[in-house]
Amino acid sequence: MQGVVKSSNTSKLISAMTLTKLGLTHVPQRYVLPSSQRPNLHHIIVHSSTSLPIIDLSNLQNPSLRSHTLDEIQMACKEVGFFQVINHGIPLSVMNDALDATTEFFNLAVEEKMVYLSDNVHEPVRYGTSLNHVRDECYFWRDFIKHYSHPISDWIHLWPSNPPTYREKMGNYARVVQVLQKQLMEVVLEILGLNPNYLQNEIEKGSQVFVANCYPECPEPDVTLGTPPHSDYGSITILLQSSLGLQVMDHNKNWLSVPVVEGALIVQLGDQMEVMSNGKYKSVMHRATVNSHKKRLSIASLHSLALEKKIGPAENLLDKEHPASYKEFSFKDYLNYISNNDILKGERFIDTLKKNP
Repeated sequence: MQGVVKSSNTSKLISAMTLTKLGLTHVPQRYVLPSSQRPNLHHIIVHSSTSLPIIDLSNLQNPSLRSHTLDEIQMACKEVGFFQVINHGIPLSVMNDALDATTEFFNLAVEEKMVYLSDNVHEPVRYGTSLNHVRDECYFWRDFIKHYSHPISDWIHLWPSNPPTYREKMGNYARVVQVLQKQLMEVVLEILGLNPNYLQNEIEKGSQVFVANCYPECPEPDVTLGTPPHSDYGSITILLQSSLGLQVMDHNKNWLSVPVVEGALIVQLGDQMEVMSNGKYKSVMHRATVNSHKKRLSIASLHSLALEKKIGPAENLLDKEHPASYKEFSFKDYLNYISNNDILKGERFIDTLKKNP
């Protein structure tokens, strides 16, 4: 089939979904993590409302509750870089439709998905498995479809046309998540002490990358991961998950399992937010575990400034006592970094930006 494989490096790639369908009793050696990096599935810390807060966004419209809600968000940004939001304005039906479209895509025949296979992280639409299957010495138990999404009119024609409702269902969700992201950014900037309209034009013209993930059932979930510990490159990520599997690291380096709350969306701060805040807020370290009895789906909407737009610490947050602690970087810089580094072996991308590590 002409055009199926975009690089010789992908020609022997086998997806996690395919391996699951083979009925293996053990994961291939390529997926087995070093013992020190394996998840301890028998030691999952139960979350508390303080460690993994759930924020009711409708309270921001209530004058008597707004100040307390802003304090809750500020604490979450400082302590964990993570919170969940409810009453965010996105109908549950739109969220479920997006998950349905994701399910239908990953259930397609392998040949149909392989049309989008590429080892080039710069591709605007890309299907793949693991994290960076060219660089990674150890693979991860995940299949994904990734596509640029903002402005949606520039990209949606490149998205998968099969399943037939994919563009409609995912497009509806992408549009409303983009609106929610703008609202959240204004709040986060306000509690950071900046004008809520700070970088408004850059944020409006920024990037939205959708990543739909499928973590199939795994015969040995204790020796592998769906995604390794990492932080996202952007300002914020808004995540929808179908079932348990996401874990975030707290400031004591404990892994906290993120509960599934019906109708809730997960908000994670990324590297651009850590840099812009000059370290006041931290990009959250997170990972995805897998299980042996249930396929897990997630849809991540990653928001950042435009591909080549540099971001550095906000000048209003700097003075003689608080000099810039980070170098500038762009989304493109991040893509170049992951193209050339094994995430398990190298340092975190954000650490390469620190002036005084």
